[in-house]
Amino acid sequence: MTINRTSARPLYVFVLAAALLSACGTENAVTVPVPTAAATATAEPQPTEAAQPTPTIAPSAGTVSGLTGLPATDGTLPRPLAVMINNAPAARPQSGVSEADILYEVLAEGGITRLIGIFQSHTGVVKIGPIRSIRPYLLDIGESYGGVTVHAGGSPAAYAILQKEKKEDMDEIGRAGAYFWRDKERKAPHNLYSNAAKLREGAEKLGFADSVEVPGLLFTDPDYVPTEGQPALEFNVKFLLQSYTVGYKYNAEQRTYVRWVNGKPHLDLNNASPVQAANVIVMGSDHKVLDDVGRLQVDVELGGEALLFQRGTAIAGKWSRRPGDIIRFVKEDGKEALMYPGVTHILIVPNSPSFSSHVDYALEPSPT
Repeated sequence: MTINRTSARPLYVFVLAAALLSACGTENAVTVPVPTAAATATAEPQPTEAAQPTPTIAPSAGTVSGLTGLPATDGTLPRPLAVMINNAPAARPQSGVSEADILYEVLAEGGITRLIGIFQSHTGVVKIGPIRSIRPYLLDIGESYGGVTVHAGGSPAAYAILQKEKKEDMDEIGRAGAYFWRDKERKAPHNLYSNAAKLREGAEKLGFADSVEVPGLLFTDPDYVPTEGQPALEFNVKFLLQSYTVGYKYNAEQRTYVRWVNGKPHLDLNNASPVQAANVIVMGSDHKVLDDVGRLQVDVELGGEALLFQRGTAIAGKWSRRPGDIIRFVKEDGKEALMYPGVTHILIVPNSPSFSSHVDYALEPSPT
């Protein structure tokens, strides 16, 4: 049985304007191995009664990450890095995306999407990228985690903010160029990389603070069985272009959602690991086309409709963000949802023609 949230209504002006534009080169799909179907067969059992877990706040310092609720890989939690990652088909598969504590996907120009990786607890990531340019709302998201923004160029509006407010960023075409490299195996602009060690070395030499206050999420017991929501073993998120259709399939053994892109598993080029998350938030946001290039204004402040997927279930609610804080998921009862320890993915889709037109989910997984 499939619960289809897709609307047949025509897209608004924003959709038409964005879909006609392109900013990231030729779209070439990458073929990768397909995982077996066994791991996606069942959801968590749904008991009729269960005690609500006591919320726990993982500290943002020490050995446990406030972003994942898990121990840091080497016992330390440095300042996060907020890396703008290329998501054009020619840039896939990317490197380092499976090791981000938080991974965002949000629209850029022409219907393409960009990834923002928030890296903190995995300090030894050997390669991150390809790295691309910044936009004001991308900068806002990264800075909400206290991160040093890592990018290669940016829109005029983003540069105006960086310069006026003297942001602590690392720009490959600016003063931080020495801490990036080009991979000769790929064509520009899909071949710019760095790694955690180089970026932290550069941040230190540029005089950036090495310790900041990092907002933490609320976490629950990993063995707690959810009693809210409805079964959702598989779901799809559609942005604007066919080449940006994202799927997630629940892996009952790992208790994570495994990410798919255009019908193929999304793997990390560093280690061939699947890109997966314990929690996936899909949130609706107002989008506005600003110019004939297709640059966007994307609301990441006012809140709106959202779905939270975890442990094989979908919970309806809202996303919310207080001044100086990160984006959070709030349930219909007004309480912040508890995350399961692990990686969290946050996908931002347009509210037009409706939030629900961008998301559909199934009670049972499709054959793989």
